[in-house]
Amino acid sequence: MRIATADTVRWLVELEATAEELMNRHLASAREWFPYQYVPWSLGRDFDGPLDGEPRHPGQSALSPALRSALVVNLLTEDNLPAYHWIIGAQTSRDGAWGAWLHQWTAEEDRHASALRGYLHAARAVDPVALERARTAHLGTGAAPEPEGVLGLVAYAAVQELATRVSHRNAGRLGGDPVCDRLLARIAQDENLHMVFYRELLRAALELDADQVLVTLDETVRGFAMPGQGMPGFGRMAVEVAVAGVYDPRVHHDEVLVPLLRALRVHDLAGLGPAGEPARDRIAAHVEQLDARATRFVERRARTLAVRARHAGSA
Repeated sequence: MRIATADTVRWLVELEATAEELMNRHLASAREWFPYQYVPWSLGRDFDGPLDGEPRHPGQSALSPALRSALVVNLLTEDNLPAYHWIIGAQTSRDGAWGAWLHQWTAEEDRHASALRGYLHAARAVDPVALERARTAHLGTGAAPEPEGVLGLVAYAAVQELATRVSHRNAGRLGGDPVCDRLLARIAQDENLHMVFYRELLRAALELDADQVLVTLDETVRGFAMPGQGMPGFGRMAVEVAVAGVYDPRVHHDEVLVPLLRALRVHDLAGLGPAGEPARDRIAAHVEQLDARATRFVERRARTLAVRARHAGSA
């Protein structure tokens, strides 16, 4: 069990009213939806096993390998909900506005996994045995990011929720399957509202102590990693997803970090102290380095894809 520090208690108290206001705004903005309505049940049929159905084989799905990897990564990430629930509850509170948000967020995130798994099974898009084994292995590790303190959690969640929204949306656009696109777009709407909750908490914290928030934000953006790092086969799937343009350094720079920092007006903050100014400078340097790294990645990817295309054309 974590012991609450004075700093944790301070931020829980000072941001409680904002959390309650944002929770109420979220409830007013969120639209109720039902996972079963987004699953193409008409495509489904019995699998092999106790029901003596048809075994799944790769030819039953026209989805590209990159989209399959993106869907599996996204689903296994959503499956790890128990770990995230525990971490958020341990860093914040299960009472008051914080607790209300935790339980609401958990309920909304759980339906993402339900809908994604239903789609993958009905469409026979991936090997269901391998998927279940990967889920069990990933959950069995208990691996999940553990940001430090309330500010660390809020900063990480603001980045991660936006990254997840972008990943879902880009995967849907890649696939060429309107059913998959519709489902991922709907999930992305939830993730966007979740991001707004954490981003606005971060904005409120900036008004209270910009120096401490910038130090935390600096540590967050420089050390950020998506929560799927511990899942089986993540390295290979992440490469496929990046090569396909679903989520890569350019996407992380252009569609996540830059928009978030701009929304928070980090570069416009005045009156920073001896901790805040260097932290902001480090953030700016990191974003610049990421931009350069993203450019190199995109150039290498273009060369690789061109070589593949030439080999395919000559085959």
